[in-house]
Amino acid sequence: MPVVLVHGVPETPEVWEELRPLLGRDSVALSLPGFGTPLPEGATPTKEFYADWLVGALKELDGPIDLVGHDWGALLTARVATTRSVRLRSWVMDVACVYHPTYVWHDLARIWLTPEAGEAFMEHALTTPPTHPESTASAMRGWGVPEEHALAMSGRIDRTMCDAILSLYRSAAPNVFADWGVTTGAPDSPGLVLIPTKDHVEDPEMSKQTADVLSARHVELPHLGHWWMLEDPDHSAWELTTFWDSLD
Repeated sequence: MPVVLVHGVPETPEVWEELRPLLGRDSVALSLPGFGTPLPEGATPTKEFYADWLVGALKELDGPIDLVGHDWGALLTARVATTRSVRLRSWVMDVACVYHPTYVWHDLARIWLTPEAGEAFMEHALTTPPTHPESTASAMRGWGVPEEHALAMSGRIDRTMCDAILSLYRSAAPNVFADWGVTTGAPDSPGLVLIPTKDHVEDPEMSKQTADVLSARHVELPHLGHWWMLEDPDHSAWELTTFWDSLD
């Protein structure tokens, strides 16, 4: 049974490189279309597009699947789990607070949601060298991403990715729950919500409430931030494998 890992924004599968060798089982790190890979011709990269794409990608794999999502990958994981579109053995997500009905997008997301301001931000990201203090790589390093991974992921940011990010966020206004919440039900597979308490996006209480609604377990990751899988891959792997082993 494979572990399937889904990255977030603005990221690529490199985010999982430190974690995968520690899991002790087969794993697949998917690459969202437009994030270091081409978008299908004519595709509009909305949250619905990515949810449908993920369902299709998972159906091509032999299951049952242990699905793990981070950031936007977490929201897509929740969507797959709650719609029961694919048979999952289990699912894991972080930033579950973003799936809460009262969630208000964080400051950076609000820039991306705003016409002209979002485009100006992306233009700056595309034209700022990675060594510059205001570059995406510098921001990632400040949020705990190791140097090599910050440079690798920021180096993949191109016009396609920037446009995809704006389209994706603008399909999720005022928040994800506004559309997907009306069809949210308890998944038929066990889930785990990771709560890294130093995550600048995180609201632990809202994440715990979301975990309860989704009939999932939750566990706090003290002293870890948004990129928990890179900050402490050993402990992250332990939390995941402990959860999976409890299901065997």
